[in-house]
Amino acid sequence: MPKKIALDIDSTIHHYWDLLERIAHERYGVAMPYDEQDDWGITALSPDDLAACVEESHSDENILAGEPYPGAVETVAEWHASGHWIHVTSHRRIASGEATEHWLKQIGMPFDDLHCSFDKVSRCVELGIDVLIDDSPVNIARARARGMLPATIVHPWNREVVERDGVIGGADWSELKRLLDPRLAE
Repeated sequence: MPKKIALDIDSTIHHYWDLLERIAHERYGVAMPYDEQDDWGITALSPDDLAACVEESHSDENILAGEPYPGAVETVAEWHASGHWIHVTSHRRIASGEATEHWLKQIGMPFDDLHCSFDKVSRCVELGIDVLIDDSPVNIARARARGMLPATIVHPWNREVVERDGVIGGADWSELKRLLDPRLAE
């Protein structure tokens, strides 16, 4: 039976951390090594400085320069061709939607719906999403609490929720596909 799948973008469809770290270093001289980001909270920057870095990371230029993880587009294309409905959701301002849509088309990512907002899980509930693929431990927990199957690409900041809570987590898209495909076939 086809499922409704929601996909986050940053650190899910493409490796976002390098961009965020580069911007933090250029703006504030702050290093934020990926391997050391073992908590969801980013404390190396003030909340306002972090917000400025995130905002810059979601400029049209930066959005359009994103390179998808190997296997991400192919996996989602296969799921879409199998009849699964694909909702792309991102913690981005609504104004980022046009560039985000252009980028998704540019990389060949099939999708049925796109939503940029700061409350992904509520939108997923409205749409009746079955599976949420997201890197945020907060969104993973909220999705599970709302009856969705959470899955993720494993990162230092979400490794614990995968290990502790049995969330489907793959080191890359190949492994995520291998682990998730049987659940999508149910």
